[in-house]
Amino acid sequence: MGIKEELIKELGSELSSSEKEDLPGAYQMIGDIIILNLKPSLNKHKKRIAEVLLKKLTYVKTVCEKTGEITGEYREPQIKKIAGNGTETIHQEHGCKFQLDVTKLMWAKGNISERKRIGELPRPGEVIIDMFTGLGYFSIPMAVMSKPRVIYSIEKNPVAYDYLLRNIELNKINCIKPILGDSKIEALKLEKADRVIMGYLPEPFEFLGTAFKIIKERAWIHYEGISREDTSEIEKRFKDKAVENGFKTKIDSVTFVKKYKPRNWHVVINALCYKEGVSSPSRGESVPFLGW
Repeated sequence: MGIKEELIKELGSELSSSEKEDLPGAYQMIGDIIILNLKPSLNKHKKRIAEVLLKKLTYVKTVCEKTGEITGEYREPQIKKIAGNGTETIHQEHGCKFQLDVTKLMWAKGNISERKRIGELPRPGEVIIDMFTGLGYFSIPMAVMSKPRVIYSIEKNPVAYDYLLRNIELNKINCIKPILGDSKIEALKLEKADRVIMGYLPEPFEFLGTAFKIIKERAWIHYEGISREDTSEIEKRFKDKAVENGFKTKIDSVTFVKKYKPRNWHVVINALCYKEGVSSPSRGESVPFLGW
């Protein structure tokens, strides 16, 4: 029996016909917390809905609701607790553990495959700079799944940085070097990178010049943005900035992560960048497995 049917079974006598129709048929689960999207017509029934779910779903400790979109420089979620025991949890996926407070830090369920994909990309011995680390969305999987020499994980939000420190300890990682600060400033102090992760929405174009300053003469940049299915515009912006900084590029692929509002996609450009005179990929070469 689905969640909607369970709620109707328990609350049927308390609801009008239209309210029954408006009951949620699904929820997002982060660790042992569930997050609902509730229609305004159900406002007076929130507490009862949460109580039923806590009773039926014995593995759930807290029920929350989404009250708005992710906002601000720190990408803060608009989530409130309805009932239960706290809003901090440990979410597990792909062999990684992530501790977070769901009311303070975003967790994008649609990025689950992308976290795994990025986690498996690095080759042994790489130097990686993660420019917008958050609580370790990509740094933790790369450290757990691959064998980089070092990951410099930069985060500006003190709350996210605190959870990054916790997640490094939780996963028993020793290759991540956490840095609190602005990546435009902090990244320039580091050794040159084999790979740069730019996991931030909306498109972090103002940081792209910095990314080209912190890479080796042959390196990877993974650059996020919002695009229509035709990605030529975002690819052109990326390539033009590369040329401006003295790099050629080979865009190996564009990953369509998830839908982002009608007709738009959250995309990631996966690009090999190299200086003039440095060997470029030969025709037919499998770019993701190039040597350094």
